[in-house]
Amino acid sequence: NKALLEEAACARLTALCFREEVVHVLAFDVAEEDLRVPSDSGCAQRLCFHDGYTDPLGWNDSPPLTVLQFSPGEIHALLSRSEHPKPVTLVIDSLSWVLRHHPPAVVCQCLQELRRGGAVRSIVALLHSDLHQQGIVGSLCHLATAIVTVAPALRGHHTVAKTTRRTRSGRVTQEEECFIIKEDLTVTVQKQTHHPGQRDTEQEEPQADPAAHLTFNLRLSEAEKEAKDKLSLPFVFSQEKKSALLQPRPGAGQIIYEPDANDDFDQEDPDDDLDV
Repeated sequence: NKALLEEAACARLTALCFREEVVHVLAFDVAEEDLRVPSDSGCAQRLCFHDGYTDPLGWNDSPPLTVLQFSPGEIHALLSRSEHPKPVTLVIDSLSWVLRHHPPAVVCQCLQELRRGGAVRSIVALLHSDLHQQGIVGSLCHLATAIVTVAPALRGHHTVAKTTRRTRSGRVTQEEECFIIKEDLTVTVQKQTHHPGQRDTEQEEPQADPAAHLTFNLRLSEAEKEAKDKLSLPFVFSQEKKSALLQPRPGAGQIIYEPDANDDFDQEDPDDDLDV
């Protein structure tokens, strides 16, 4: 599984470099010489490797990178040394090493601050999910917009990748693909399988009609629908009739009221006319 993950990581780095993105790698699980990235097409110039594999705990003098330096300030200091001023892609290999020496809440806060800073365009992190509790894995997955779970297939020499994407609107899409990584680190998709639990719409069984065995008909024929549309309801006026009724006419009726003596209303004694 480790060799499989290393090949997948190398293929991902190659794809990022060919997209002309500046990539910074915080490597704790793999040495720099094990990352087989093509040296042509300027890939090596856009790849900045920060060695946390040689001395991850800082036991020697002046270590290149330690796991204790995993903080927004330290990482921004590493990125600022780059000659490329534009936002970079940060690759962390892997978060499992970091989680062994930092609380999960601190790691999540650090990832969020790195995304908000503006210096990092995107973060690609490797996590060995079998080494951590499901709650920790779920918290980290909640921060991600895309989750790719890589595992060997039960049969054959290909690899299975299960991808879950989350959009800003909250929509979640899932897909499962089988692929092979070639010697030149190019990825070839063999086939796409359906997600477990999903069925094709063509294979779904037709639903039973609840009105199939009734003694009366709930549906209208075409002739009945046409007669229904032509029917005028007694209390529904047409637009022409509404306009005719609302239009003022000469000599229309008026109500004229002239108060008499019996209608005298006393504000101080409103019950004066009751003779009590």
